[in-house]
Amino acid sequence: MNHIHECRILLVDDNQDILEMLKNILARRGFTSIQTASDCCTAREMFRQYKPELIVLDIMLPDGDGFSLMRDFRLISDVPVLFLSARDEDNSRLFGLGLGADDYITKPFLPDELLLRLTAILKRTYFSTLCQKAENSALTLGSRTIFLESGTVAAPEETLTLTAKELALLKKLNENRGNIVTFDALSDAVWGENYYGYENTLMVHIRRLREKIEENPSRPVWLLTVRGLGYKLVRGGGVSQ
Repeated sequence: MNHIHECRILLVDDNQDILEMLKNILARRGFTSIQTASDCCTAREMFRQYKPELIVLDIMLPDGDGFSLMRDFRLISDVPVLFLSARDEDNSRLFGLGLGADDYITKPFLPDELLLRLTAILKRTYFSTLCQKAENSALTLGSRTIFLESGTVAAPEETLTLTAKELALLKKLNENRGNIVTFDALSDAVWGENYYGYENTLMVHIRRLREKIEENPSRPVWLLTVRGLGYKLVRGGGVSQ
């Protein structure tokens, strides 16, 4: 998801009036992807088809209970769950939280409170995802760190900038790290379908890329040539083939 309001939300409650109210509350605040279920059977089916990114879950349901339903979900997913129930006993709240629920709100509830807690869960989960993506976008090759989002290389004594074509090549190689990427695949990644005739130009860009990511470009240990086939970004230091 590119924005918190695009999060897929599944509402599970046996009271249709409450479901409609919840949908309206969320829609008015900009949430665009909302599905509902009024029993466990439908909730399980919606869970399989819809793959929600957050579930608002009642406890008392006509064909089971929210606690058992959450246990089923937890067997296959860590999707965040917010219990919304008329059962306000401490034991129920502690039991729900003990199962791993992210929050527990009792009915009746204030719409603004529900939105605040729901948004807090999403931000916490979404921020975690962003951090993971940011971490994955940094590539370390020996003493050099390449930031794929900005196209910069942090070398021991300087910061280098990759050209657009160098960055496209490195991203393609990194996507297939440890495997051979053919000349054709690399050329297509840089010039698109009309890449014929760029073979020599590809070699020039590879050489310049090595000058930025290798400590000794004339003896590369990360970006290796596989004669007759293509190039490979190795997972550990190697020797040019």
